[in-house]
Amino acid sequence: MATTPDEMMQAKIVHMILTKRTEQALQALSSFYHVKPPEIAVGTVKGKRRTAYAVYVPKERKIYAMDSDIFYNPFVILHEFYHHLRTQGGPQRGTERHANLYAKGFIDSYRSVVGKMTAPAGTSGKPIED
Repeated sequence: MATTPDEMMQAKIVHMILTKRTEQALQALSSFYHVKPPEIAVGTVKGKRRTAYAVYVPKERKIYAMDSDIFYNPFVILHEFYHHLRTQGGPQRGTERHANLYAKGFIDSYRSVVGKMTAPAGTSGKPIED
């Protein structure tokens, strides 16, 4: 099955984050959706210090990551970008479930593309069952 352009774009974004080019990934996503990119910083938000790896603050248009390791976690960054994206269209903020599904879609695309790239020719990339 061929890889779609959307899958390739999503896989590329995940790859950027994994290779420590998170700000570049956020810029590319923002360009794709025609919104200003969020800022990203290491820090915490009062009331969320122990409960969240990262938080998006709409008034600042900024993602606060608990520590620098979170900068390179595609699921967390994409989850918070979803919140940024939803606030750009008006007051609707989206749900945590939708943010998780958004991030998961990118991760699934990345796994699919990488799986197709690493599968030996003529195979489906699926493990052989005995």
